[in-house]
Amino acid sequence: MALAIEDRAALDFVLSLRRHWAGTVYPRLRADFDAAAPSPVPVNDPESLAPLVHGLATYPWFSWLERGSQKMLWRAVSDAVVRQGALPPGPDGPATVEVDPDLVLPDWYTDWDIHVQPGGVWSHDLAGRVYELGARLVMLGENDDYAFHRLFVETALPKRSYRRMVDLGCGFGKSAWPLRQAHPEAEVIGVDLARPCVELAARRASERKLAVRFRQADAVATGLEGGSADLVTSTMFVHEVPVDVLPAVFTEASRLLAPGGVLRFLDFQRTGDGLRDLAMVEHGARNNEPFLPPMIAADLPAMAAAAGLVNARWVAFDERGGGRLPDLSWPTRAEWHFPWAVLEAEKPR
Repeated sequence: MALAIEDRAALDFVLSLRRHWAGTVYPRLRADFDAAAPSPVPVNDPESLAPLVHGLATYPWFSWLERGSQKMLWRAVSDAVVRQGALPPGPDGPATVEVDPDLVLPDWYTDWDIHVQPGGVWSHDLAGRVYELGARLVMLGENDDYAFHRLFVETALPKRSYRRMVDLGCGFGKSAWPLRQAHPEAEVIGVDLARPCVELAARRASERKLAVRFRQADAVATGLEGGSADLVTSTMFVHEVPVDVLPAVFTEASRLLAPGGVLRFLDFQRTGDGLRDLAMVEHGARNNEPFLPPMIAADLPAMAAAAGLVNARWVAFDERGGGRLPDLSWPTRAEWHFPWAVLEAEKPR
């Protein structure tokens, strides 16, 4: 559906404001920090820099604009989706959706409006569409055709054939569709807690003529057959899960994988740049993502190993360049951007 002109104007304003925050305000904050920072700058203790950074003249602008523009984003997106109203009936397949009316959502999931999206992605019928439209602005308008997710599939997955791929925390489907497009021989299953998201994911997949199976379930108990998957993946998922729940996620992923199967989780890691890492830690508070800082500080490769996986390690991911990189180092960039990284592991044969 086309957006009304007033909705398009509101979304364009928010997008421009977020680009200004990332491309102008953050580099100025960087310049102020570099002029005042101690030498050497602490590498693995970004929180120790908080008093210095919070005293910089640019910091209140950077901090307020991140949260303020996020709140503006969801207000504009929600208004646009409500104005559009209900969608007309969608195509009858080839995608399918399995909804579990008896599924009890965990408190840690429902207690927070993740991403500052009012009501989260689960609480009402339009929530999936609100998330779908808002996700474009969160990525600064640079993922409108989901090139980011295609790049992950193209560069981070081993070149081989797959029988079954399971995508945990699939949301409205943007991470599952490229799997099916790149590997039509595979059965692709997207799993998510939110009914509005999996229902929208199936509709969008069918509109793309993609036979993807979506399932409302918890990533720690998917209900899928053990040893049935050659790939378990997730995109921007593990930082939304409490650190004490993450071992169960790895246990379930290991259970799902067949011998020789691979795990690929795309998420965030520390960069060793004190200012950028502090901004990422504080992003957890400003964006209502309380589990992000503990996840970044946790040893996820050790969790993977404890679940029976081997060769677990993080490598960097450059969403504007070559995708998966050979080690945990990123190209230098002046603007604010997320420190994307891929957690890799394997199920022993």
